[in-house]
Amino acid sequence: MHQSVVKIAVVGDIHDLWELEDNAALKHLDIDLAIFVGDYGNEAVEVVRRIAAVEVPKVAVMGNHDAYYSASNKGIKNCPYDRTKEDWVQLQIDLLGDDHIGFGKREFPQFGLTIVGARPFSWGGPKWRYRKFYRDRFDVKNFDESLDMILAAADEAEHTTVIFVGHVGPTGLGDQPEDPCGKDWGKNGGGGDYGDPDFAQAIALTQASGKHIPLVTFGHMHHTLKNNTNRLRKRVAKTADTVYFNAANVPRIEKTPTGNRRSFSLVTLNQGSVDSIALIWLDEQFQQISEEYLYKAHLGI
Repeated sequence: MHQSVVKIAVVGDIHDLWELEDNAALKHLDIDLAIFVGDYGNEAVEVVRRIAAVEVPKVAVMGNHDAYYSASNKGIKNCPYDRTKEDWVQLQIDLLGDDHIGFGKREFPQFGLTIVGARPFSWGGPKWRYRKFYRDRFDVKNFDESLDMILAAADEAEHTTVIFVGHVGPTGLGDQPEDPCGKDWGKNGGGGDYGDPDFAQAIALTQASGKHIPLVTFGHMHHTLKNNTNRLRKRVAKTADTVYFNAANVPRIEKTPTGNRRSFSLVTLNQGSVDSIALIWLDEQFQQISEEYLYKAHLGI
């Protein structure tokens, strides 16, 4: 028998804001599982080292910033280290070890779950980016080959209940700037579905194979909109039995007169379905100072 209620901390885009105190906070929260959705910093090895030291069961995927100096043209030009002698991208992956699930999976038999990782280092959108990076690192040359990699992991899942984790969410969740994967930059305030098409196909095909996907979680698109400070991003969407959750609450640590306060998103699974999602803030003593429910199953979204 596996555990019927699972308490998960989903950590959105960190962007250098992860302290050793966060490791202690996770233990204080008494969670069962932690999910990290990428963008730890610009190839921020020391941040990843702290995350690797988290003692609770965890999985992690990598975001576009986690390959900033190795994949993006601007980053390559401004790389602060000699890439012929060092490889910070690989170092991050090595530090995480089996916890890194990009293009892979991790089994959690104690919860009756398999967690599958989507394409790592994704920027999002309908255009295939970072061609040389994906070709050299993963021998992946297009969306179809990426889909094959994700599906290979999902097909081998040992459990019928599967959670999908990506840095960027899937296409199909809306094309407005405030939608979970909506483009909120560019001309006329943005707009357009900037989710990953390979991720969306992998989810659909995995569902068609008979597996249950209660949760798909990701980040990348921050909850505050770049072109509209009066609106916040929709963080939760639901289709059939799947809840889609954008966990990119940025910045996740805020300075206050009484010290730093830090945020975590808590997802509760009950009998293999999402029961609730709450954004909480903790003070310096790890006491909860606020709680905002983003989803409750019995009320809908």
